[in-house]
Amino acid sequence: MSENKFVAQFSVTEAVAVQQIKDALPDILTEAFGTSDVYTLWDVPLDKDSNDERIKVILIKFLKARNMEIPVAKEMLINMLKWRKKFSTDTILDENFDKSIYNDSIGLLYKTDHQGRPVTYNFYGGLDQNKVFGNVETFIRWRVQLMEKGVKQIDFINTDAMVQVHDYNGASIWGRTANTKEATNLLIKLMQDNYPEFLSTKLFVNVPKWGSMIFKLLRPLLPEATLNKFVICSSDELNTTLLAHINKQDLPPIYANSITK
Repeated sequence: MSENKFVAQFSVTEAVAVQQIKDALPDILTEAFGTSDVYTLWDVPLDKDSNDERIKVILIKFLKARNMEIPVAKEMLINMLKWRKKFSTDTILDENFDKSIYNDSIGLLYKTDHQGRPVTYNFYGGLDQNKVFGNVETFIRWRVQLMEKGVKQIDFINTDAMVQVHDYNGASIWGRTANTKEATNLLIKLMQDNYPEFLSTKLFVNVPKWGSMIFKLLRPLLPEATLNKFVICSSDELNTTLLAHINKQDLPPIYANSITK
């Protein structure tokens, strides 16, 4: 039996599919980069001859995102690798952003949930849209950096995913700028294409009534697998919802006066 708990949970079908993609890594890397040289993704060398089972934990994500269809999962992996090269994602952690705009008041990585998974927080209330989304490319790069910080804390041995908290306290349904809409749409697609199966849970907290109504309208359109990762709560449910997933001492200071238990 595998020593990696995630690999140990693979079905026979999953294990066979993952091995097929692993065996094809030289061809995948060649198509993505023009060379079969081993590429290190999230601190894991993509070497087909390696016994490092973290490779399999990564590869299964692409298969699951494409309904276990090997050809399209390989295509997704190739496109993701091409994107990382074009976007210079491997060096994005070294980039600096204007801290007067991009700071903890709009998003941060902070400690872990009950299962030791990293947690990122996104705050939508009181945003100066003209500043935050004024340069869509800069916002996207900052947001990808935040994601990469979270993935950096995933070891693919004890944890294989992360948690996101989206806080709508003070957010308004009105007045979204064109840049805000563009950035949001681009970011959603980018995350779906390049970070498959990295979210274990998505908490939408302090959701106003209009937000709950929108979710109810969208619910029938969303896949069940996606819905199972969503948790929606109002401000009245904030205390119990957060504590059901994250210990009080592991919550960021912004919640110090909100969490009573």
